[in-house]
Amino acid sequence: MAEYIASIDQGTTSTRCILFNKSGEIVGCHQLEHNQIYPQPGWVEHNPNEIWARTQDVIIEAMRSSGARAQDIAAVGVTNQRETTLVWDKLTGKVFYNAIVWQDTRTDRIIHELGEQGGQNRFQKKVGLPLATYFSGPKIKWILENVAGVREAANSGRAVFGNMDTWLIWNLTGGVDGGRHATDVTHASRTLL
Repeated sequence: MAEYIASIDQGTTSTRCILFNKSGEIVGCHQLEHNQIYPQPGWVEHNPNEIWARTQDVIIEAMRSSGARAQDIAAVGVTNQRETTLVWDKLTGKVFYNAIVWQDTRTDRIIHELGEQGGQNRFQKKVGLPLATYFSGPKIKWILENVAGVREAANSGRAVFGNMDTWLIWNLTGGVDGGRHATDVTHASRTLL
């Protein structure tokens, strides 16, 4: 019988897995950091494959330390660094480019262009927020315009986008062998998409 709830916290600097028992007590926990990549000033990236590997490692170690087996886990919750954005090929699992982290500012030109007509609050009535480099939409636009092969893959239906939760859920549920491309409704705003 499933005895535990697993919580995966995929953050900006590390990934952690915590196992809770039916009483809400922590019975297993493990955390690992991942590399921060700074290709140039204002740019911040993460390697999604490294994060997926760290996620697997923290799950395995949290389960090992608690004595849990996969069949002992009733549910898995995922929280993540929100607007960090990546695009991958759903047929191969290949990531087209490193994840662009929420704090990256490379899309400032895109934000400026969007704000030229209507200003910084141009979309605020529709999405509730002002234009900012923080959001996923401009990052996807940058990837489509600057990474070879992504536009073609998107046009053919192979390229899928997600934030770190979507990437982890896709991998946890089978990846190229039928992984689910999903997110939680509270994370589905994908502002400025």
